[in-house]
Amino acid sequence: MTDPVAVTPSATDDVPRGDAAGLRRHFRADFTSGFFVFLIALPLCLGIAQASGFPPVAGVFTAVVGALITSLVSNSELTIKGPAAGLIVIVVGAMQSFGFTAGADAAADFRAYRLTLAVGVVAAVVQVAFGLLKAGALGEFFPTAVVHGMLAAIGVIICLKQLPVVFGQKAAGEPLEILAELPEKILHMNPRITVIGLVSLAILFGFPLVRDRLRPAWLRRLPAQLIVLAVAVPLAGWFNLADEHTYSFLGHEYRLNDSFLVSVPGNLAQAVTTPDFSVFTAPATRFSAIWWVVMFALVGSIESMLSAKAIDLLDPWKRKTKLNRDLLGVGLANLVAAGIGGLPMISEIVRSKANIDNGGRTRFADVWHGLFLLAFVALLPGLIHRIPLAALAAMLLYTGLRLASPREFINVFKIGAEQLLIFVTTIIAVLATDLLVGVGIGIAMKFLIHAINGVPLGSVFKPFLHVTTLDDHTVQIDARGSAVFSNWIPFRRQIEQLGLVQGNDVVVNLAGTRLVDHSVMENLHELSLDFQQAGRRLEVVGLEGHRQISAHPYATRKRGMVRLKRVTAVTEAALEEEIVACFLGHGASGYTAIPCHGAGRRNSSGGSDRLIRLEAIVPADSAERILDDLLGRFAPSHRLTACVETVDVVRREQF
Repeated sequence: MTDPVAVTPSATDDVPRGDAAGLRRHFRADFTSGFFVFLIALPLCLGIAQASGFPPVAGVFTAVVGALITSLVSNSELTIKGPAAGLIVIVVGAMQSFGFTAGADAAADFRAYRLTLAVGVVAAVVQVAFGLLKAGALGEFFPTAVVHGMLAAIGVIICLKQLPVVFGQKAAGEPLEILAELPEKILHMNPRITVIGLVSLAILFGFPLVRDRLRPAWLRRLPAQLIVLAVAVPLAGWFNLADEHTYSFLGHEYRLNDSFLVSVPGNLAQAVTTPDFSVFTAPATRFSAIWWVVMFALVGSIESMLSAKAIDLLDPWKRKTKLNRDLLGVGLANLVAAGIGGLPMISEIVRSKANIDNGGRTRFADVWHGLFLLAFVALLPGLIHRIPLAALAAMLLYTGLRLASPREFINVFKIGAEQLLIFVTTIIAVLATDLLVGVGIGIAMKFLIHAINGVPLGSVFKPFLHVTTLDDHTVQIDARGSAVFSNWIPFRRQIEQLGLVQGNDVVVNLAGTRLVDHSVMENLHELSLDFQQAGRRLEVVGLEGHRQISAHPYATRKRGMVRLKRVTAVTEAALEEEIVACFLGHGASGYTAIPCHGAGRRNSSGGSDRLIRLEAIVPADSAERILDDLLGRFAPSHRLTACVETVDVVRREQF
């Protein structure tokens, strides 16, 4: 094997397509990539299903159905469809509302499973309707900081729920309840199970650090999850988890049995489970079932569309997913998956990124990964039963920590302090309530910040646009009021209609807006890439009078003056060159020199001298350095008057 090589196609390369010709032409690349994605997907599918309260094999059902059905419907070439950690919270929440006991009552758990499958079927129908009604644009409504806050909160919840499993314990209850009970669970951990869990975590976090130094080269291609299984399965055999027994450690007795291993049926047909639609007719569950349908359909659709868009940006050929068609494919696949006992699915980023890194070319890589999963589960169910749950919990804990990484907080803060406030508010709200309410609170915080920044009420949901034809192939859109996340959908529709549909170059003039938020800045950048791919040009102008909230290129812009410092020095004309050098040397981009004459207090009656007045407008730190230099070098031996004052300027980039 050789190292994976990043694909950097030239302008003359044929764009790979998932048709019959593409199947033959790219068979080797797609087959190889599908195999490596399968190695990553198998433990994640099992772990996500287990953490959701579903039978582990349900996750494999979902991945197989997603690979086969969405590949026929969606035009997305590189996204891998399957169960995702981001939906664990929703699925287990539905299970608990229908009486899930986490193993205490097998009959109650099976009933909750079937009732949740019925919710999944109806939610899938809603997703199909979204696709047919072209509701894919709704994914553009949600602010970036809110979406990232939701994902980070999901990551925190996953970590809280999986950490006890790493120590051989069970976690039940709300996230804050689990957090309060965590010290006691760690204190009563099962030592041998803990060894498996901690070794698995050490591999997951340590392998990426040494991957580039490994020899032979093919070791670098192995996914960390596969190495975890290669170590955890023998450890489970050494500890004899398959047989009921007890052991002593530091004077305490601990129990081991196959409940610490993945449970799978010996025959796949026995695992097929049908939904129980009585959840929608029974008074005790009817309203909660409708609530969970909304959660499944809305959150699943948003996550899937955002993931598909993210993978499009990584596609070496910059192919664009048709979100409505992709949503239709995901909905149809979810309909089948829920009908046979599977989890809900989305476009999954981690496996899709692995597909790209391993040289996948077309959607057939997804198909091959699904077929590998099906063959493995059908032919080797006994091997799956040897996988310890602590290893799967470690993988999910690793995934949760990546969703809620401290780096995510830093990245959001770099965009702007107001984005961090929205991000943190969403996280806290989700942890304290639930996903949908938490997202709503995050959006409400975004609206509040816009109101404080003076966004005109009339332009919150409706952009005020004026279209002007500049020449035969160029139109200009002048925006007034505001350009914010809540009015972006009609704004985008106008840009696409005039540019991509009618074949024009488009100039977007934002000079008349009071505020342009981060979501719109980022979306305009992504839309400009679509224009480039279509051979057209999208240019954004009119932001000279707007002040950036931060130095980030997609930071919120607010129209208004920028506060800087004006340094003024009046001194002998002979010192002009030296003072100018002082200004420029400390960061001034320009200066003003005015010949003048005058007299100070000490010689006011003795006539005036020939002087020079020099001014520069600079940031505050530059002003401090200039003033220190003037007072240190020139004031002791020359006549010098210097002062610093605060000024407001319109165009920051001019200074």
